[in-house]
Amino acid sequence: MKRRPLTAVLPWILSLLRPYRARVVAACVALALGSLSWLALGQGIKLLVDEGFLADNGERLNQIMLVVLGINLLGAVAAFCRFYLMSWLGERVSADIRRSVYDHLLTLSPGFYETTRTGEVISRFTSDTTVIQTVVGMSLSMALRSSVTLVGGLLMMLVTSPLMTLYAAVAVPLVLVPIRVLGSRVRLYAKASQDRVAEIGAYVDESLHEIHTVQSYTHEAVDRRNFNDRVEAVIEAAANRIRHRGLLIALVMGLSVGAITLVAWLGAVEVLGGGMSAGELTAFLFYAVMVAGAVATVSEVIGEVQRAAGATERLLELLGTQPEIRAPESPQSLPRPVRGELALENLSFAYPSAPDRPVLQGLNLTLRPGERVALVGPSGAGKSTLFQLLQRFYLPKRGRVLLDGTDLARLDPKLIRSQFALVPQESVIFATSALENVRYGRPDATLAEVQQACRAARAEEFIQALPQGYDTNLGERGVRLSGGQKQRIAIARALLADRPVLLLDEATSALDAASEQQVKLALDELMRGKTTVIIAHRLATVVNADRIIVMEQGRVIAEGTHSELVARNALYRELADLQLVS
Repeated sequence: MKRRPLTAVLPWILSLLRPYRARVVAACVALALGSLSWLALGQGIKLLVDEGFLADNGERLNQIMLVVLGINLLGAVAAFCRFYLMSWLGERVSADIRRSVYDHLLTLSPGFYETTRTGEVISRFTSDTTVIQTVVGMSLSMALRSSVTLVGGLLMMLVTSPLMTLYAAVAVPLVLVPIRVLGSRVRLYAKASQDRVAEIGAYVDESLHEIHTVQSYTHEAVDRRNFNDRVEAVIEAAANRIRHRGLLIALVMGLSVGAITLVAWLGAVEVLGGGMSAGELTAFLFYAVMVAGAVATVSEVIGEVQRAAGATERLLELLGTQPEIRAPESPQSLPRPVRGELALENLSFAYPSAPDRPVLQGLNLTLRPGERVALVGPSGAGKSTLFQLLQRFYLPKRGRVLLDGTDLARLDPKLIRSQFALVPQESVIFATSALENVRYGRPDATLAEVQQACRAARAEEFIQALPQGYDTNLGERGVRLSGGQKQRIAIARALLADRPVLLLDEATSALDAASEQQVKLALDELMRGKTTVIIAHRLATVVNADRIIVMEQGRVIAEGTHSELVARNALYRELADLQLVS
């Protein structure tokens, strides 16, 4: 990825603060009051020394001390307001970033996730946004405060003693050189460190998601070794970042303290020569220490900002990824009611990750409204890919798909997908209640409508037997349910959605006889009156289909009824003999 300059990254971060102008202004006011109170303390110290201590005037000393304490109280209140407001802004901006990134991820087609690991995306949600939150909530505040202190301190130094300020100015370039030279290196290593952390997240996500396979093959030792390698890569990348950042801070602080010491010696010579008072020297050194501290803080914050710039680059890269499937500028509408007629015309396709390996080749097929069509064929024939193209999750390489005579390319993808109900072979169950899992098919459905769908799907009995009935949390990926129960939840979801076209990736292939019978009854209810496309794995499903399409290597090689195909197609006859298990 092409690196963006820091001047291009910072405006994006600052633009996130724009909706909260009032709080930003309040934080800036608090910041200015806090910085000005610290600058005023220098003058108070000067008066304490010259008009109180050296003048041996106790009453004046007490008056000035009360003023100094009042200024200090004002600074403390301002510091609280600044800290609270900036911390709130950091949390708010972090939440807004996560929302924007998540909203954008929902628009990306499956082709993006085919080449991008989920764990890496999750890392950008967590660690990268946390870095930006720290910068906005703390580092940015420190940078602004230190910048005001730096400018104000330099002005007060100039007012106190122009000659001493000239001495101090000679040392400033020495402090700025390491910031310029090492700052870009810190940013580079910060981004590399974030990338390594993302790889850890991706590996953990993958290995824990497939923990049954890991443990079944006693692969734990290998996974530990691979994980340790990735952890060490994080340490190595972090070590480079820490080394350069530490060197940056050390050089800035060392040069700053050395410069102050030298200036203090020159100031003492001036006092002894009568060129300035002890109070003026004390105030000047106070301001010099403030300026040096501000420079050190800015140098440290620059390291954080460089790190945040690396995190921001990764987020901007994610946000800059354009969805492959987008609505046309002037999308058409479908005729009402939607009848569910599907037509494939010379359809060819290859996955983006393997563009030279066609999955579908010149496919021509028409499905009549309400027709039940079964797709059979060996693994790799293109059956599941066809489902993806029907819902326009991928773009065909050639040809087109029509729904009720309208090319899908002319329709909004959301409109297309709202016409299809999908029941996959491995049912997707979310870690929420049974009610919300079924209502996923139609979020505005009432409880009565959900119960009706569950009765039709033969799911109501086992749902009511759960500890809290419809309100029972089904656990991650439905761990509290059997395979057959998961399938019936998925069928109830599709029934509730009530869409004109049903895509059915045979739901009974991995079930026992009792569960299969229940699921078959639910499927019969689901398919009534809908155009149904079935990826067939079992003979029973094929026998009930109006038409059977035999596919091989992305082409239709035969179609007809079960008896016709058994009589005249060798591949179908072989599949039938094997119970159509693909």
